[in-house]
This record gives sequence, C-alpha cells and structure tokens, in this order.
Amino acid sequence: MKNVPDWLARGMARLLPAQPGPDAQAAAPAPKAKAAPAPRTTHERLQATLRRTHEALSPRALRRVLADLQAVVAPRTSELEGGRRAQAVADWYAQAQPEARRDLWLLMCEQFAPDATRFASAHERYEAAAGTAEEGQAEIGLRRALVSPRTRLLQRFAVFPEGMRFLVDLRAELLPHLKGDKRLLALDAELEHLFSTWFDVAFLELRRLSWDSPASLLEKLIKYEAVHDIRSWADLKNRLDSDRRCYGFFHPRLPSEPLIFVEVALADGISSSITPLLDEAAAPTDIARATTAIFYSISNTQAGLRGVSFGDSLIKHVVDTLCAEFPRLRTFATLSPIPGFRAWLVKNADVMVDRLGEKPRAELARAVDAEPLQIAPLLAAPLLAAADRAAQLDAKSPVRHWLMQCAAHYLARELPGGKPADAVARFHLGNGARVERLNWAGDPSAKGHKQSYGLMVNYLYDLKRIDKHRGLLAQGRVATSKDIESLCPP
Repeated sequence: MKNVPDWLARGMARLLPAQPGPDAQAAAPAPKAKAAPAPRTTHERLQATLRRTHEALSPRALRRVLADLQAVVAPRTSELEGGRRAQAVADWYAQAQPEARRDLWLLMCEQFAPDATRFASAHERYEAAAGTAEEGQAEIGLRRALVSPRTRLLQRFAVFPEGMRFLVDLRAELLPHLKGDKRLLALDAELEHLFSTWFDVAFLELRRLSWDSPASLLEKLIKYEAVHDIRSWADLKNRLDSDRRCYGFFHPRLPSEPLIFVEVALADGISSSITPLLDEAAAPTDIARATTAIFYSISNTQAGLRGVSFGDSLIKHVVDTLCAEFPRLRTFATLSPIPGFRAWLVKNADVMVDRLGEKPRAELARAVDAEPLQIAPLLAAPLLAAADRAAQLDAKSPVRHWLMQCAAHYLARELPGGKPADAVARFHLGNGARVERLNWAGDPSAKGHKQSYGLMVNYLYDLKRIDKHRGLLAQGRVATSKDIESLCPP
C-alpha cells in the first residue's frame, strides 16, 4: 500500500484478508476438499426438474420408467398382461447403459418398499393379541404387512418366458454394487428370498451329462467349470468317459442351464492326485470293480443365485443315483482344492512357527539356513520363501512337514465366526463330511501352487455319520481323521 494515506491503508487492511508470510504459508494446512453431496433419493429426483451430475436418467425419464414399473403391478392388471408389461421393461433394460440400469434398481428399492405405517400398526396388533384367540389372525395381518409391492413386481417379471433368466442375471449384475450403495440391499434380499423358494430342490431335476448331451450343453460345462479348467474337447471327453459321471441340477424355467454340476471319478480307492484323473491318455477304470466315488469338481454356474444352497442336495442325490447303478460302491470322498490356504499362511506364518517347540523350530531354521535365534517372526519370511519352492521339497524336508501341519491346522482348527475359514471346507464340512487326508503335490498346476502350494485334501462322506459331523461343527468342532489330528500342532 505504498503512497496510500495511513488511514486509508488501515481501512483497506481491515477489509482485505491477511496475507500470510512465507513461513506461515509453508505451515498452513492444505484446504479441505469439499465433500461430495449425498446422492439424491429417487423421491427427490422424481420431484425435480433437472438432473444432477452423475445421475443417469433425467427426472422426466425416471418418471417414465417408474410409470412402466407401476403398470406391471397395477391392481386391475392380469397376471398375463403384467408379465407382458414386465417383458417390455426387461427389453428396455437390455438396451440401457449400466448407470440407467442402476436407476431402475433404485426405483425398485425406494418406490416399492413396504408401507412402514401399515407394518407398525400390524406389529402393534400382533403384540396386543399374543396369547389370545386373536393371535393367529394378527399373525396373518403381520405377514401380509411384511409383503412389499416389490415382491409382487418381481413375481410379475418371472411370468414371461425369459423372466427367470432376466432376474438371475439382474442379481448377478447387482451384487458387486452392494458394498458401495446400501440402498440396494433391500432389492438383493428380496431376490435372494424369492430364489430360495423358486429354486428349492423340490423343483429341480437331476440329469446326467454325457458325451451324447447336446453340444450347447457341453459348451456350458466348459464355460462354467470353476475348479479345474477344461482345456479342450478331448479333455471334456475324458471327464465324461465310461468310468466317469457328471450330474447337474436343472430348473424347468432354465432347461438348458445347469445350476450346479459335479464331476465324479469311479475308482478302487481314494485318489491322492488330480493328475491321473485329468490324464487324457490314462486307461479307464474297470467300473465293475470300482468301490469308490471321487467327487473332484463341483461348480456353481449362476452368480445371481449366490446364497441359494443346493450343493448338499446335489451330493445326496448323486450318491443315491450311483448306489443304484453301482452296488459295490462303499466309499464316497472328494479330492478338493484348499483355495484359501496360501493367503492364510502368508498372514499367519509367524503364529504357526510360534506354536512349535524349540527342537522343531531349530530344525526349520537349519533347513532354511536361518540363524538359530531367528525362530519367531524372523523365521516366517525364509520359511515362506522355501515353501514357494514346494515342488522341490523331498519327503523328509522339515519345511514340507511344517506345511502339512499348517494345512491340517487351517482345515481343522481355524473357525472364524464358528465356520471353517476355507470356502471349500465350509461347503463339505457343512454338508457332514470329515477332513480325511492331506495330499502333497495333489495339484502340481500353477493354480494349485498359487492356492495351496499344491496341497489337496480328501473330505470323506460317511453316510452313517453325516448328522453327527454336522452336530460337531455346530459345536465349533471339525470332524477329522486320526491322520489329520496327528498333524495338528498342539
């Protein structure tokens, strides 16, 4: 303010923001970024005139889609006409961009929710009627109040020929967005509830899939195989050979889509390696002498049916079918991957080392050329590095024995939340199997090494003890063989 009168400079100084010096500028915190405004609800958007940034449909377009949805469940609309209108919405959805599809989900969630006032009133009447002759009628009223208009809407979508396919695919697309937008949880829960009824095992058909099945169906097996990739048509033909069986569950509304399928090898004992089972040059087993059925691959095919369980029913139905065809079968077991083992061990190697006594720790230290004193967290890193070369470890290697101990502990003792830590173990143990045997180098493929250092496990289905094993798991205990117990560190 050079050459400005003092009184004017003082007045301007009071009006202008203070200019910090160099030191103050260096110490001043960076200005906070403005928080992004909360997304508008569909109620707010329907009342608006203009769309905001990041909103896919304009208010006018949103109102038009809502009107189409409401027309599907209009009170005087017949079931057949409602299905036709639902198909028109599905046709629009097929052409819509992902952001516009998300707006449809939000409309289903927020505009077709249960009537909260009606529910509160019904709940109050139910509580007042408890223990009286009116309790049953009050319960009926409460159940009806819980049924949302969304339920009726989704039921209408299931009416048209491809409606079930549409809803299953819609949920598969919806699932990845649930963590980022809690508003969508209600729609997901409603779909899962309906699917658990529509896809109940009572409505499913068990079919054998063979080399004589339609090519379009065999292509689905190649596409959906989730455990051991099918590399070629020759590979698939080997898996459908005379000593093999493949079964799938089918729904009448999805007749050409197996919902889940299992691949079975007939053998004369429990298999310890996947390599001979996938060997296209191997001679078929004499099925007349087969005593064992090995379930070596179970694949769910529909992401949209997540949470709908029919795998245990599949195994039971397949066992009954196999017993009818092959009366000599006595043993039913799996040859399964351990997909979560390696990731778990990387996080818990130091804990597993700490469980060992002084002598086995010292042996491990010598095996990986570590200093004797580096036997707690410091030993974990060289052990994991040695484990990464698992294929080179001989039968007497202390590192190999330690890996087997860790895998046994992982399967038999790790129960976060009362459930097995490994996803495959969760499935089979929940169905009443027991952990029978660990197999070194059971899967020498790159995928097997990445998941579990090549280890595989046999789960045994003892048909007379399935309920007992389920009971143990409910108590927080895993059914295991003596061999597995002997491997578990104290």
